[in-house]
Amino acid sequence: MLTTGRYLPAEAMPAYRVARPGLYILTVGAGAAAGGMLLGTLQARLNGMAEPDVSMAGGIAGAIVAVEIFRRPLGISAPTGIVFAAPFAVLIVVGRIGCFLAGLDDYTYGTPTRLPWGVDFGDGVRRHPVQLYESLAMAAMLALLLWRMARQDLFWLRSGFYLTVGWYGLQRFAWEFIKPYATVMGPFNLFHLVCFSLVLYALVRVRQRSFP
Repeated sequence: MLTTGRYLPAEAMPAYRVARPGLYILTVGAGAAAGGMLLGTLQARLNGMAEPDVSMAGGIAGAIVAVEIFRRPLGISAPTGIVFAAPFAVLIVVGRIGCFLAGLDDYTYGTPTRLPWGVDFGDGVRRHPVQLYESLAMAAMLALLLWRMARQDLFWLRSGFYLTVGWYGLQRFAWEFIKPYATVMGPFNLFHLVCFSLVLYALVRVRQRSFP
């Protein structure tokens, strides 16, 4: 039996390649751009903002939908997302720091708080720095992901992308409760629904990979 690395048989490794890599990258990019712009702008409209906006949650959701729709034409027959797991986590970690530095203009800050780490973005109101909450949460996932991949953990090699997406959706769902966004269903805003969908998607995919 052929082996890869220290522990895993070659046939146990997830497939990292697709039949048409150029089209695959184009599909991921187009889905991310469309989802990010559509959902970001929709939430902006709900918040009473006229300008279009872009959403990270919408971007990941759009990329996933695009790949799932075009899985067969792209020649995808096995998991391919693991190569995007760490870059995705890094994107959120760094991107949310950028959102924090952008201050009020970015409209990603949290609701007012009396907690000692509340941040005044220049208008005299101390708010939850939810951008940093999200950045720290994804940094923790990134560390765990890299550790398990370095250990050649088969479960994480198979499901690491879905676990990362699921954690992103779960922690983002929590932070949405302390953002000043208009709600669409009870206490939930649009991104609550998007993040719930991401968590559900991740759970289904992890189960499929864990019990082939």
